[in-house]
Amino acid sequence: MFKELIVILVIALVVFGTKRLRNMGGDLGGAIKNFKDAMKGEKKPEEDRKVETIEAEVIDKTKH
Repeated sequence: MFKELIVILVIALVVFGTKRLRNMGGDLGGAIKNFKDAMKGEKKPEEDRKVETIEAEVIDKTKH
């Protein structure tokens, strides 16, 4: 089991490269964290401000 995992990781490293794997790992970790927060129903205040800003921009663009 462990040997197969090492082989898969080495193949992924060769195919994608270290930088891209790091980015994919970070993106996956962020997505999992956001999913868990959404399941708990928690929302950060900074996210509320971002949503309000984006909504205001969309409304502003639709008026023109």
